[in-house]
Amino acid sequence: MIQIFKTLENGVLSVQEDISEGVWVALTRPDYSELKTVSEKCGVDIDDLKAPLDEEERSRLVTEDDYTLILVDIPMHENNNEKDRYVTIPLGIVLTDSVIITVCLEETNVLKYFMDGRERSFYTFKKTRLILQILYRNATLFLQYLRNIDRKSEEIEQKLHISQKNQELIELLELEKSLVYFTTSLRSNEVVLEKMVRTEQIKKYPDDADLLEDVIIENKQAIEMANIYSGILSGMMDAFASVISNNLNIVMKFLATITIVLSIPTMIASFFGMNFSDIPLGNHPYGFVIVSVTTCIITGIVALIFAKKKMF
Repeated sequence: MIQIFKTLENGVLSVQEDISEGVWVALTRPDYSELKTVSEKCGVDIDDLKAPLDEEERSRLVTEDDYTLILVDIPMHENNNEKDRYVTIPLGIVLTDSVIITVCLEETNVLKYFMDGRERSFYTFKKTRLILQILYRNATLFLQYLRNIDRKSEEIEQKLHISQKNQELIELLELEKSLVYFTTSLRSNEVVLEKMVRTEQIKKYPDDADLLEDVIIENKQAIEMANIYSGILSGMMDAFASVISNNLNIVMKFLATITIVLSIPTMIASFFGMNFSDIPLGNHPYGFVIVSVTTCIITGIVALIFAKKKMF
């Protein structure tokens, strides 16, 4: 899918039909014909336009004679069978003399934020500033998803206190896997940002210096948060694996104690239920009552002993 946007003179973001000077070309899940069209009209190698469509593509910055390719990882939130899952996918930003092109496998909140016109001071013809705004939005989205992961881990932690199953541990494992993805992607993005500072192919204006610094700071903060949350989750999983095992042991201990207590009246009833003559108290008029009361007393004494030893 090809979407073409242009900021008009009154500052309103408008959807265009054709590629012209100062537009933003957004490619989402493009097919070969769309890639070929953009490649021919904008003078960009089609292989560079295909690169962001590979989920395993690493973040990098490539400078050519007529354009610059910036590849970064962006966060994605997926809901699979009512389970939250966070992954990262590549986003390609191609900067030419006349237009800016973005290529992505999926619709993402990073770009949708700009398409909906929610970003202030957003102009498609200010290409360097637009790149920095996209990267800043990407870093803030990483931070937002990291906070979501932290809140989700706290919810799971409350369930783990009383859990005897592995479901909560599996959910924590999924969150820890997401943090590994985030940490790896953020570090790769940091390398790209540092290279952007040094490269001369991307024009840097004085007004954008603060924004570039904010992008680097936000990215570093996201890396620190991901490392902290990853360490907390790792320790939490080890601790609660022992908690779940201990909860299960407590249940088994309780069931074993109940079994021992209940085996006493069962054993006595078995003795007095034997079919032979001259059984004790067999001919006594109150034999059943005496045996029953004695059984209850013995069972109560054993239960009291176990209770004092905190076996219940």
